[in-house]
Amino acid sequence: MGFGSYDESEQENQEIDADLDEDEAVSTGENEHDGDVEYEIGASNDELIDRLKDIKAEDAS
Repeated sequence: MGFGSYDESEQENQEIDADLDEDEAVSTGENEHDGDVEYEIGASNDELIDRLKDIKAEDAS
């Protein structure tokens, strides 16, 4: 077999070993929330772009 090759029979014979207990599972509908989220950025677009440029310059060096 070459690099990156695999035996397809290995893929077919895989077993999932998961100990899932239905009593311990979390129901996705258990915690439904109805509301709004509001936030203020506190910076202008130009300030954010300048900060992004600074971060990229730091990463480049």
